[in-house]
Amino acid sequence: MIYLDYSATTPVDDEVIDTYSRVCREFIGNPNSLHKLGLESKKLIDASTNQIAKILKIKPSEIIYTSGASEANNMAIKGIASKYSNRGKHIITTELEHSSIIAPLNYLQSKGYEVDFVKLDQNGLVDLDDLASLIRDDTLLVSIASVNSEVGVKQDLKKIREIINKNPKTIFHSDVTQSIGKEKIDLSVLDLASMSCQKFFGMKGCGALYKRDGLVIDPLIHGGKSTTIFRSGTPATPLIAAFAKALRLVYEDFEKKDKYVRELNCYFIDKLSHLDVSINSNKYCIPQIVNLSVKGIKPETMQHALEEYEIYISTQTACSTGIYSRAVYAVTHSKEKASHSIRVSLSYKTTYEEIDDFIDAFSRLIIDLNIRGE
Repeated sequence: MIYLDYSATTPVDDEVIDTYSRVCREFIGNPNSLHKLGLESKKLIDASTNQIAKILKIKPSEIIYTSGASEANNMAIKGIASKYSNRGKHIITTELEHSSIIAPLNYLQSKGYEVDFVKLDQNGLVDLDDLASLIRDDTLLVSIASVNSEVGVKQDLKKIREIINKNPKTIFHSDVTQSIGKEKIDLSVLDLASMSCQKFFGMKGCGALYKRDGLVIDPLIHGGKSTTIFRSGTPATPLIAAFAKALRLVYEDFEKKDKYVRELNCYFIDKLSHLDVSINSNKYCIPQIVNLSVKGIKPETMQHALEEYEIYISTQTACSTGIYSRAVYAVTHSKEKASHSIRVSLSYKTTYEEIDDFIDAFSRLIIDLNIRGE
């Protein structure tokens, strides 16, 4: 099997599974309970939270555990809209956002909120001049992902923050799901940031919302003591411990892993350049994501054909529902490319041999599928 869909989800690291299993067996107490078993569980959660905070260079009190990035995105957007609606009902975002950003924004529009989409330049980067022109006195929130999940475009959050500071009351949220574990991101320029463990070899069903101290949001879930007043429910001790373990492991030898992935990306791009494909990712994209289009071949057809070789890639993001990729269209301005795009996502666990095998199968399928008119 050749797995090249790491941006959709990652296999769980064996050490993370071991941590999860051990905590399930040995820390059975409810961390809200006052007896010894409960206190032991709470102590483990606190230690895990401190470790996560240290790695991300934030405060333990700024971490809200969630079921994943989709919940964190909804919590951030709806929580801010509910708490600070007196500041205004204007929100700014981009065409590159995940569906768990777009859907809650659509919901808020039905409740009277106004949403503007900032322009992107020819590389898919936020047009800072346009962003500046969109900021108003009643701009409540700006939500811009650090890295787009389909094409891989990486935004300059620091420069965006400087523009947002034009209105000190405007809150800056970013979905950093595709950044955590792949780059060292500075969360201090953000007010809110969403993330998911499944993207860095952790367990599915666990994520977090970074919320800077001093900022208040209305909870999505009420009732039941937890690690924070902003998200109720019994804390998931095994998942939180596994979160900390996965984050620690992914950032070990980070420079070495980063160098390897960048070299692997260059090798892959060079191999692709000899095929009849369009590469939609550009120099502003992270090396883990390579988006490309094959003219005349439906993405789903190529995806299923590659499955016959036990090679696994994505078309659009796993949560996408559109007939063509909005993200690819936003970057390429071509519906042809956006309708025929696939995403290959790499990791430091991807091998050169896997890339060679992919290219071999992919090149043969391009010829075969074109002959068959598929």
